[in-house]
Amino acid sequence: MTLETLDPDPNLDTDAFDDDVLAALDAEAYVFHVWGGDWCIDCQEQLPAFGAALAAAGVPADRIERYAVSKVDGRKEGPGVEEYDIEFIPTVVVESPDGEEIVRFVESEDVPIATFLADRLAEIETVA
Repeated sequence: MTLETLDPDPNLDTDAFDDDVLAALDAEAYVFHVWGGDWCIDCQEQLPAFGAALAAAGVPADRIERYAVSKVDGRKEGPGVEEYDIEFIPTVVVESPDGEEIVRFVESEDVPIATFLADRLAEIETVA
């Protein structure tokens, strides 16, 4: 099973992404773990734009881990679901290069995934 909904939306103008968002996503060699399902409406709506933001930020593919999730008897199943306690999708976990969880996006927020993560990552950078 694949997670094609994370493929960048080719119709998005990558110049429209805020430079601060792109800079925050590509800072510190963060690793992005992304859980979703191609069958999931929320994933279909949110992940293509997030994939485009990661591409526009220049995040290399080896720092993006895709985990396709299936739904079996109302439960989410797939790689890392239990280990990372994934209940809702899309879920994006951002880790430092040494594997420490830095920030987590779960299912939905008032802003796009890239903006939500960039805002949290910028707050962490300011404190550090």
